[in-house]
Amino acid sequence: MKNTIINNLHYRNASLEDLAFIVDVYNSTIPSRLVTADLTPVSVEGKTNWFYEHNPSTRPLWIIEDEFNNPIGWLSFQDFYGRPAYDGCAEISIYLDTNYRNGGIGKSSLLYAIQKCPELKIHTLLGFIFEQNTASIRLFAKLGFTEWGHLENIALLDQKYCSLKIFGKKISS
Repeated sequence: MKNTIINNLHYRNASLEDLAFIVDVYNSTIPSRLVTADLTPVSVEGKTNWFYEHNPSTRPLWIIEDEFNNPIGWLSFQDFYGRPAYDGCAEISIYLDTNYRNGGIGKSSLLYAIQKCPELKIHTLLGFIFEQNTASIRLFAKLGFTEWGHLENIALLDQKYCSLKIFGKKISS
C-alpha cells in the first residue's frame, strides 16, 4: 500500500478512542527529524490535554480515512498564540501513516482544510516546517502559502541545529 493515491478520502472528528492511533502516527515521524521537535516518543497520556484543546467548531482534530473508513492519518488546527486577537489564525498539522506518505494525500488534506477554514472562522493559516523538510515546503508553496518567517537554527536535533520556516496563507471567506 506504500505511496498509494486515494481519491475518496473522508474526514471525521477524532474521538478519544482515536488518540492511540494519532500518537502512533505522530511517533512514527520522530526518527526522521523532519516534522517534529520531539526527540522521543510521546504517550497517549501525555497527549490527552492536547486532544482536549481541540473542538469541532473552531479547532478540529480530524481523522483522515480511506474509502473503506480505515484511518490513514490525522489533521489538526491549533491556536497560533492563544490571545483573542489571533482567534482567526490557526496552525495546521497533517500527519500520515507511513504507508500513505508521498501519494497525494497530504495535498488533498491540505486543500480540504483550506476549503473548511471560512466555516471554522479561520482567516489565516500557518504551517511551521523545518527547513530540511523540502517535501512539505514544496507542498505548502504549491498551494499558495508563502514564507512569512525564518527562525534560524532554533531547534537542536541530534547535536545539529535546524531552522524553522513559517509559511502563511490568507484565506478568503
